[in-house]
Amino acid sequence: MGVAATTIPDPLPGPLAPGRGGGLSSEALRFRELLGKVGSGEHTSTGLSRQEAREAMDLMLAGQASEAQLGAFLIAHRIRRPLPLELTGMLESYRQHGPTLATPGRRALCFGVPYDGRSRTAPLLPLVALVLAAAGLPVVLHGGGPMPVKYGVTLAELFAALGINWVGLALAQVQDRLDRHGLALTHQPDHFPAAERLLPVRDAIGKRPPVASLELLWTPHQGDHLLISGFVHPPTEARAWEALTAAAETDVLTVKGLEGSTDLPTTRAGITARLRQGVSERILLHPRDHGIQSEEVRWSDLECWRRQAGEALAGAGPLADALRWNVAAYLWFAGAHDTLVAALDQSEALLKARAGLALLAAMP
Repeated sequence: MGVAATTIPDPLPGPLAPGRGGGLSSEALRFRELLGKVGSGEHTSTGLSRQEAREAMDLMLAGQASEAQLGAFLIAHRIRRPLPLELTGMLESYRQHGPTLATPGRRALCFGVPYDGRSRTAPLLPLVALVLAAAGLPVVLHGGGPMPVKYGVTLAELFAALGINWVGLALAQVQDRLDRHGLALTHQPDHFPAAERLLPVRDAIGKRPPVASLELLWTPHQGDHLLISGFVHPPTEARAWEALTAAAETDVLTVKGLEGSTDLPTTRAGITARLRQGVSERILLHPRDHGIQSEEVRWSDLECWRRQAGEALAGAGPLADALRWNVAAYLWFAGAHDTLVAALDQSEALLKARAGLALLAAMP
């Protein structure tokens, strides 16, 4: 007895079954393609082109990738290490979507330091910024709230301890401070919420992703500036040079500072490099050659730091030598003086005149 053939009906139109893209938006499907290029393994991963890296960051900032996709992308990219041109593409996305500030007719000093803060050594950058701004050099900073992985003290917390609040301001207010006082700090939760939404995933993976590198390479400043970027490991510095050259940054200073910051040490040579028009020059700064012999000051707490900061801005206390050294170095790098010796003389004069304290008192 024969068995009648069973007719299989044509599939009805509708969403794809799980595992075939069902339920994913076109943007999420595209991100999955980009993720596949990053996370396919040592022998099959092709990496991303500059445009693809920019597209991936665009999708992340726009909230078009799921948390699972975000986590997979960030950790895969960290393991494989981003290519310089990938960093360039992601940096271009940050430039497009992030806040912007300007100093028309004035060349700014733009610092990029780790957003996750400091936990071992007393930070100098807020004090350096105040003194440089008091000397007539516009300074542009950027940061965020307490952040993984270190959850160290942030720039906003340090400034707040001094009496300057940067949290909750409109970007126009930050620009006004830059216009009036030569100092600005953008705060990611207020001024770049698209990047802020990546924080839960960054916390969950427990490692610094390539986005943390962008925080060192990006600046909200548009126009003529010297970009000063902290680094820890030599390969990171080399990638930064290539990425920033491709991104048309024409004047860059990379600094192997304390805890990845731009704070030059006082107990060893300061390792820096100047990158101009794509050509790098290694510059070593020896503090002991200039009479700077103080030890690095350990981080304690905000109240202790506030007292030390006030003393340093008046040219006294345990942070004074390091502040004088750092202010002098950045005056010299900014072209304010032909020699580091002359810059040290001006730095000392600024501290004796309490210029940074005067600016601190003048700022709202």
